[in-house]
Amino acid sequence: MTATATAFRRAWDDLAPVGRAPDGGYRRFAWTREDHVLREWFAGEAAARGLDLTTDRAGNQWAWWGNPDATPGIVTGSHLDSVPGGGAFDGPLGVVSGFLALDLLRERGVTPTRPLGIASFVDEEGARFGVACAGSRLITGSLDADRARSLRDVDGVTMADALSSAGRDPEALGRDDDTLRRVASFVELHVEQGRGLVHTGDPVGVGRMIWPHGRWRVELRGEANHAGTTPLADRRDPMLDLAAFVGHVREAAQDAGALATVGKVHVDPNGVNAIPSRVTAWLDVRAEDESAVRAVLATLRGYAPTEESWTPVTVLDADLADVAAGALGHPPRLGTGAGHDAGILAAAGIPTAMLFVRNPSGISHAPAEDADEADCLAGVDALATVLGRLLA
Repeated sequence: MTATATAFRRAWDDLAPVGRAPDGGYRRFAWTREDHVLREWFAGEAAARGLDLTTDRAGNQWAWWGNPDATPGIVTGSHLDSVPGGGAFDGPLGVVSGFLALDLLRERGVTPTRPLGIASFVDEEGARFGVACAGSRLITGSLDADRARSLRDVDGVTMADALSSAGRDPEALGRDDDTLRRVASFVELHVEQGRGLVHTGDPVGVGRMIWPHGRWRVELRGEANHAGTTPLADRRDPMLDLAAFVGHVREAAQDAGALATVGKVHVDPNGVNAIPSRVTAWLDVRAEDESAVRAVLATLRGYAPTEESWTPVTVLDADLADVAAGALGHPPRLGTGAGHDAGILAAAGIPTAMLFVRNPSGISHAPAEDADEADCLAGVDALATVLGRLLA
C-alpha cells in the first residue's frame, strides 16, 4: 500500500464518525459541535504538516505552505459541512485530497515558486441558515453581513447567535479583501454529483461550467383549527396549497427544461391533530441556461417567491482548465448543476478550475453517494499534478 493510500484511509477513518447517522448519512451543520470537531481536525492536519493556519472574517480556514502575504498563492480545498442525511464525499474529498496532494508534491521534491494553500469553507451547503456557500459569499461580499447575521435556522437561532455560541465575533463578518488578495487561483476537487464519468469510463474529469441556480422561499397561509371538529368545507388548509405548489413546480420545470425541487418544508404549528396556520416551502431551481430558470419562476409568480440566493452561470477559467486537461492527458470536460465555492470565487474574479472524481452510484446528497478508493487516489494524483504545474 502506498503512503498516499495509507494517509487517505487514516483521514477517512478520522472523519467517518463525525455527524454520522445510523443510516450512514451525515449531519454536519455550520457552527455546531460537529463543525467544531471538523475544524479541529483541519487544524490538526495543518499542524502535522508544519503549515500556517489562518482564519478569515467568515471563519473559513486556510492552511498555508509558504507566505501568501509576500506572493499570492495557489489554493485548493473544499468544505466539510453536509446537507441533512448527506454523503461522505461531498466536500471532505476535496479537503482531504488537498492535504494529500501537498504531501505528494513534497515527496516529488517540488519546490514551489509561490505559496500553496488548502481551504475549508464554512456552511457551503447552507443547510442550517438557508444560503449556500455562505463562507465564500461573505468574504467576496456577495452575501451582505447584516443579512447573514439575521439569518435563522429552523430553531430560530440566528447566525449571529450561532457564531457567538461557537466563540466567534459575528461583527467580524464581511468582505475580506486581505484574504482574497492571497489567492492567485483556486482549484477545487469534488466528487462528481452525477454519472458523467461513469458513462465516459474516466476516473477524473475537468470542470467546464456551473449552471445558474437559486433558492426561493414561499409562504402559504391558512387558518389553524381542530383536525377533529372542523368540516372539510370550512377549512383553510395551506397543506393543500403546498400540494398544488409542488405540482406546479414539477410541471413548470418540465416545460422549461430545468431542474426544480421542493426539498424543505416548515409547518406551523406542526401538530398531528391541528390544521396548519402556515406552511413555508423552499424551492431550488437550476438549469444550464438562466432563461430556463427564469421561465420556471415566471409561472410561479402567483406564489410570491422570495429569493434567498442566486448564482448566475459560472464559466470556469479556460486557461486553468487547459492546464488541467493538458496535465491529465485531456480527460472529459464536464458541466455541473451543483453549486460550489469555486463558482463564488470565480464570480469574484479569481481564476478557478475544478476536478471531478467519478461517483459510481451517481447519487449525491444522500448516504449512497460513493467513490472508489482507486478513483480517489487517482484524483489526489491528478490534483498534485495540476497544482505542481501551477506552482512551477
